[in-house]
Formats: sequence, structure tokens, C-alpha cells
Amino acid sequence: MHTQPGTRILAGVVVPDTMLIARAIDYSRQTSEPYLFNHSMRSWLFACKLAQLKGAGHDGEVMAVATILHDIGLAKALKGPLRFEVHGADAARRFGRQEGLDERRCQLIWDGVALNSTPSIALYKEAEVALSTAGIALDWGGWGYELLAPELVDEIVETFPRLGMKQRFTEDVCQLAAHRPASTYDNFVKDFGERFVAGYKAPSLVDALLGAPFTE
Repeated sequence: MHTQPGTRILAGVVVPDTMLIARAIDYSRQTSEPYLFNHSMRSWLFACKLAQLKGAGHDGEVMAVATILHDIGLAKALKGPLRFEVHGADAARRFGRQEGLDERRCQLIWDGVALNSTPSIALYKEAEVALSTAGIALDWGGWGYELLAPELVDEIVETFPRLGMKQRFTEDVCQLAAHRPASTYDNFVKDFGERFVAGYKAPSLVDALLGAPFTE
């Protein structure tokens, strides 16, 4: 069992308050563009509130770290050939290990970051992963928006402004589609590439199956 962490109120939401979470916030702030840092903080606050509304038991530190660090794979320093979620998940797991977390907790953090943009899987995993994904989905696409009081949403957005997130996020993922297309063919970035990036063309997975080197 983990020790129940202390709490504080941030933007009208009761959140766990530990040194681990404080260091995750500092890491996210130092690594991320301001609009992405604010997105991550709003997502965490939404996840905490959804957990309270659902009465869902969970490891508050693990959920916090996964949510606060979920988009660090978009940072220039972490760019590489894989999906940005994988680079971010690897960095978040390294952070957890450096903080002395056991492998089970580190793996949950990795799963939360790696799967945050795949809700059709993440929402059915452990509570920490599912709640993190729900908070991120609420801030990113508005899913579950109706569950929260408008006044609370306004307070969260006022505390961590969106800073042109719709346009900025679109620009960032279009850069992935334009310059690292192989990392985008099996995830949501493909949608942005097909709509906004000239010459972008994802291969068909149907062709991969039918063209596999087997007779049937």
C-alpha cells in the first residue's frame, strides 16, 4: 500500500501534493512548450476531478506523473524515429526510475503516456491509465465535458490558459506528419497529415496483410 499523500487545492480541484508530483510539474514545465504544459496541467486537474466524481480508487502519484508528462514526447529534445508517445513514455519511465519508483508503478506511467492517444485501449486498462486518458481526452477533444460544472472548467482554463492550443497542436503534429511520416501511419497523427500536409500518403494496412509472404 502507498502512503496517502497530502493534498492541496489547485484551480478549485483537490489534488495530491507530493515532492514527486512537484518534480514532475517542474520537468514538464522545463521540457514542454507553454501551451503543452498548460494542456497537461488542465488534463491532470480534469482527471483528478473525474476520479472524485466516479469514486475511483487509484494511485494519485502515478496518475499525476503520467498525465503531467503525457506530451513530453513532442519536445524537440526527445524527437526520434518512433511515435512521439513512445519517446515520451520512455522519458517518463526514466523519470520514475530516477525518482525511485518500483517497476510496477513505472510501467503504469509508461502505459499512461504511450496509450494516452489510444482511448479505445487505455480507458479499459488500470485505473491510473484510464483516468489519465479520460482527463486528457476531456481537455483535448471535449469528451466528458458535460460531467463537470462549467464554473469549474472556467476556473481551470483561467488558471492554465489554452494559449491557442488548437492551432499550436495542429502545427506540431503536422510537423511530425511532414518530417517523420513513418511514425504517424498507425495513429491519430495520420488524420492531420491527410488533411493538412501536402503529399502525405499513409500506406494501407490492408495491403500489408494481403501482401504478406504467405500463401493464405
